Amino acid sequence: MNNTQTNYGYVSMFFHWLSALSIIGLFALGYYMVDLTYYHQWYKTAPELHKSIGVLLFIFMVIRLIWRYKQLTPAHLASHSNLERKAGKFIHSTLYLLIFIIMISGYLISTADDRGIDVFELFIIPGFGSFIENQEDIAGLVHKWLAYVLIILSLLHAIAALKHHFIDKDNTLNRMIGRRRKNLSQSTIKMDNT
Repeated sequence: MNNTQTNYGYVSMFFHWLSALSIIGLFALGYYMVDLTYYHQWYKTAPELHKSIGVLLFIFMVIRLIWRYKQLTPAHLASHSNLERKAGKFIHSTLYLLIFIIMISGYLISTADDRGIDVFELFIIPGFGSFIENQEDIAGLVHKWLAYVLIILSLLHAIAALKHHFIDKDNTLNRMIGRRRKNLSQSTIKMDNT
């Protein structure tokens, strides 16, 4: 359940994969809904779904961050170069930052007119109106372009994991899908919170 020096625990894996699926789903839904016409059956449903999932993802990501900082982070594999370790740490930090900026900008778009966000009719996140002139447009541009950057970085992250798995043949990907280490020669090094 908890992380160890060599592997991620099931909770961390759950957080990782549910976040990934949610972000891909939100991006796809956002991309789809921007071209919907007023008379399309999903014209109102798609944005409401997008906002509700976005709010739940925000709550989930806060819990994920708390879990992450209370957990031991598995040590880097010896096969990881210093450059790979630094790049991995940078990309992970950037992904977290982008996710939160995108979610905050989404909130600023949705609440610019003083209306709250109804989350699946379970609860409402209150809106406080506009803080700046043209808030909805500015936040919309931030939301859109950072979403593209997030998807590109996520793809690079996935490509790096596949490179480690198929080319380097190390346990980078195995540790995030719940497989145990293949051999003891792939020792780990240097503990830190990446």
